[in-house]
Amino acid sequence: MCIAYLALGAHPDWPLFIAANRDEFHRRPCLAAAPWADHPDVIAGIDCQARGTWLGITRQGRFALLTNYRDPASIMSGAPSRGELVSRYLAGAQSHDSYASAVHANAAAYNGFNLIVGELAAASYVANRAMQSAPQALGPGRYIISNHLLDTPWPKAERLRLALDLYPLDALEQSLTPIFHMLKDGTRADEDKLPRTGLTRERERLLSSPFIISPDYGTRCSTIIAVHASGRALFSEISYDASGDLTERHDWPFQIDASSPETISAVK
Repeated sequence: MCIAYLALGAHPDWPLFIAANRDEFHRRPCLAAAPWADHPDVIAGIDCQARGTWLGITRQGRFALLTNYRDPASIMSGAPSRGELVSRYLAGAQSHDSYASAVHANAAAYNGFNLIVGELAAASYVANRAMQSAPQALGPGRYIISNHLLDTPWPKAERLRLALDLYPLDALEQSLTPIFHMLKDGTRADEDKLPRTGLTRERERLLSSPFIISPDYGTRCSTIIAVHASGRALFSEISYDASGDLTERHDWPFQIDASSPETISAVK
């Protein structure tokens, strides 16, 4: 996952909205989003190499997303998979704030990451490259995250944020196509605005657009998650090949399971 936009409690009818692109090496095998065989309430993709995931939601409204923090000089070989931070939360029952605190306590064991875990209109953010003493509670608002810290104004992040800030969430009722078009923005940043993360300038240039196309590495899928105040949820994902062409689309509409008091309170 390399860029994600999150609107949390920002609209009275849509308490949760996520639009995200996952960027990865094309040779790394994965499974498209679907209910998990061993945890059927979880809807998410699967990284077949490390068996974790990068973004998902449960039928009870628990959601999580992860991006890597770009810091090539500090990569540790043999570190545990960052994707397990997402899959463990989705498959568990721990509250988002206590889970974030537990992750924070052991965050140094992992390579650089940003993690957001939540339960519909409430969420926590934890990162292991941030100078923060504890996870951050996310209140109602709109957030953008790429491969630096939350709301870092990288050109790709600001470009997607501006587009989605202007998008009326009421229009989710009609079509998700305009959002997928925004996520497929291949505009690269101006040379003088490229981040400096330790990669070559050519690589920084390639990675500076919201949607990335190259033979070896690029945007593998775009995902939209939206939950209506009624509990009706949308999960839609488009997968792409190395040329940036659509290969498959999966839609998983469902109704949030309101059997727990926490879920009932969150969707009201």
